[in-house]
Amino acid sequence: MLSLQGEDARTWLQGLISNDIRKLSPERSIYATLLTPQGKFLFDFILFERDDRLLLDTEAARLTELKKRLGFYKLRSKVTIEDASAEFSVAAAVGEGDAKTLGIDRPLPGATRPFAGGLAAIDPRLAALGCRIVAPRAGLVSALEAAGFAPGLDFEAHRLALGVPDGSRDMTPDGAFLLESNVEELNGVDFDKGCYVGQETTTRTKRRGVVRKRLLPVECGGDLPRPGSIIMSGGAEAGEMRSSRGGRGLALLRLDVVGAAKADPDGLSVGDTKLRLRWPNWLREPEA
Repeated sequence: MLSLQGEDARTWLQGLISNDIRKLSPERSIYATLLTPQGKFLFDFILFERDDRLLLDTEAARLTELKKRLGFYKLRSKVTIEDASAEFSVAAAVGEGDAKTLGIDRPLPGATRPFAGGLAAIDPRLAALGCRIVAPRAGLVSALEAAGFAPGLDFEAHRLALGVPDGSRDMTPDGAFLLESNVEELNGVDFDKGCYVGQETTTRTKRRGVVRKRLLPVECGGDLPRPGSIIMSGGAEAGEMRSSRGGRGLALLRLDVVGAAKADPDGLSVGDTKLRLRWPNWLREPEA
């Protein structure tokens, strides 16, 4: 968790990230990414606004790296960047009526309200992911249990069942592009906000409609192959495995083989392992 403060924090961040910071408020959280100047993925995060602070919920393992990258762009901007991991904890709450249980009346991705001294939001990427909560570490678990949420949620299995990517595990840093990673459909990019780092490539790709690959869910009867494994279709390379758990995972697949994979459920494979493609219902299918 990173915390940003200072009189320039919002305007400074607006020139860096893929989403429009003007959407962010104490009542609305947003999903966004930081790209290379060439438009390739570096980091993704969920942004919350709490009092006079912007809180970035991002990959714990890469938090120091993100802080360093943001510091590179700071220059003379009046903004402080701090590691707030010791202060705040992050939780996911999924269940029947999860949003209403947390007092969120609007069933919209990003809708946010106070909870347990922090904030609870319908996940801004996809409402089906449940609610994302950022709150002071002390008392968060007991507050969730008091609200009726049982501990032990397997969020990894939940997000893989929905086909939602998880940061650098699915989007290769300095390699992946936003549109092939479904970030547009997950509410992480705004094409009307103006300039930001990597904006030119992202906008040009959108305008030309030249997305040739997609991150898509795959499954099999046993454990899926490890990340980076080459997926074959009809004797040709069709893509690569990304993260998985058990028999469900994500793969970066060439769109020109997707039609064949739908027609032949066993047409994708890694060695002797047959993979079955599942197109998520929240992602628009390509036109024939």
